[in-house]
Amino acid sequence: MSKQENTFSGVVRALPRTLVALAAAAVVTGCSVTPQAVTQDQVRDRVKADTARMYVDQAPINAPISMEEAVARALKYNLDYRLKKMESALAQGLTDYASYDMLPQMVASAGYRSRNNDSGGVSKGIVDGEISDRATTSDERSRSTRGIEFSWNVLDFGVSYYRARQQGDQFLIAEERRRKVVQNLLQDVRAAYWRALGAQRLNAQADDILQRASLALSRSREAETQKIIPPGLALAYQRALLDATTLLNQRRQDLEFAKRELAALMNVPPGLDFKVAEANETALPAAPRDVTKLEDMALLQRPELREEDLRKRITAAEANKQMLSILPGITLTYGRQRDSNAFLYNNSWSEGGASLAWNLMRLVSIPAMKDAQKYQEQTDEARRMALSMAILTQTRVSAERYRMALEDFRLADQASQVDTRLAAFTKASVTAKLDSELEAIRTQARAVLGQYQRANAYANAHIAFGRLYNTLGFDPIADDFEANDLPQLTGRVKAHLQAAEKDAFALSSNLFGRAASVHVNLAGIADPVQQVRMKALVTELLGRHQITTDAKGGVPLNLEFQSAEAHGVEKASWTLKVTDEAGQAQQARFATTIPANARASVYESSLMAALNANLGDIKSWLNVD
Repeated sequence: MSKQENTFSGVVRALPRTLVALAAAAVVTGCSVTPQAVTQDQVRDRVKADTARMYVDQAPINAPISMEEAVARALKYNLDYRLKKMESALAQGLTDYASYDMLPQMVASAGYRSRNNDSGGVSKGIVDGEISDRATTSDERSRSTRGIEFSWNVLDFGVSYYRARQQGDQFLIAEERRRKVVQNLLQDVRAAYWRALGAQRLNAQADDILQRASLALSRSREAETQKIIPPGLALAYQRALLDATTLLNQRRQDLEFAKRELAALMNVPPGLDFKVAEANETALPAAPRDVTKLEDMALLQRPELREEDLRKRITAAEANKQMLSILPGITLTYGRQRDSNAFLYNNSWSEGGASLAWNLMRLVSIPAMKDAQKYQEQTDEARRMALSMAILTQTRVSAERYRMALEDFRLADQASQVDTRLAAFTKASVTAKLDSELEAIRTQARAVLGQYQRANAYANAHIAFGRLYNTLGFDPIADDFEANDLPQLTGRVKAHLQAAEKDAFALSSNLFGRAASVHVNLAGIADPVQQVRMKALVTELLGRHQITTDAKGGVPLNLEFQSAEAHGVEKASWTLKVTDEAGQAQQARFATTIPANARASVYESSLMAALNANLGDIKSWLNVD
């Protein structure tokens, strides 16, 4: 072979090594990452995109916003609530994803192999040690493979099962946190709305008084300089007027800030002005007397405690997962394979197997694992007990604050009335003297301040009511409002607020069902006037026992009257029929004797006696405590 051929052969042999080196250099170069800072244009684009998406698909504000519309807008557009809703959706998606881990694995594979020469070789006899010098091969140079294989690990199935249960509980925890956000939204909107309304009502009067007070201060200083009034009297007057205007400004600012808070809760774009709709000052519910019952309601309904119940289940599932990891793992496999190798006797075949693997060293960790589980359970219990105590304290404090807020409003209302009457009296008795006119301005400023304080006290009473309502864990609205548009949701919120203000602490959380409601049907009474009277009596009696009447959505309560006259008396009976919560028909009968042709009041008394005699059964059928 010539020198040139040897050189060429060497280059050819070195070529693969060179290509490998170049490929390695390319991979190393590609894997190196240079940090790149976010540019100002990227930040600006992100800000622009986020700002545009923050207020997308929101109904425009074309009229003054009422309390119920403010709550509805907060539920639909508040970004914090959107975040919690997305977290719930994410947890639901992870729950669905985790359930697929329990399925067996199914792996499909396909491949192609090629080489530039034949594989194979000689063989050596096992017994005689003779070596065959005839090389053979059983593989083609190029061949393709494909197959599908099922494998199932029993231990992994058990672990995946408990992991899926844990993820399901995580979704329920996300739902409880979403409930808490909804409850807090109602409380915050209630507080901001009434403060903003108080500021809006008094802004015009405050502007006028502040302008007159500024003029009065100037005149008082001028009168002091010219010695028209004694210096001591002038200074005392100026100080009193400054105190009144300072307090007026503070109250005004406190209430006006509430409008900005309300705008943020409703996710109103900055700079967009709106007015708060006028609302009548409805009488707030009386302060609760049975605080023990409220404590029981709070312990049953608070989302934080229900979250702790779910965490307890997660801890139990984690303990089961750890115990499963100690057990031996059994793996079952089955597959179907195919190889295009022409030298094979069977190109297609099925194969299966079972294997057992057990990490015996993990048995040593059992005592430490059980101790850790015991400490975790004790920690969970201690945290739940501490939270329960905090909730009981919150309930009692909230009830007391509400009672004090009602008293503060009563006193502020009386003080405002006195200040208004005093301002009117001073204005009517003003004389030509300067000190008399200045005193009139001071008393009018004090009257406006009293109105601000009254508005603030009324708002504080609403805030205290909302805080107590929130402490008990009441849901502002059922969870099926996502599909409602703004007018529909506003109507639902309005109905809920009206029901809450009428009898707030007899309601139950939507989590545990709604208050019992019946539709009263009378049979056997021919006189329509008497039917109306009897239905009114039934409604009043049931209402005293937390059973409302609803002609549309209530459970039918059928009251059937029957009588038979004999020997100058009537043998009368009332049959009560109702369908309980389980869907079972329930019936009770009450019999009595009344004079023949008795007055209408006698029949009404017999109906009340029948209801009172069977009231326990009725409450049991309707699941009323």
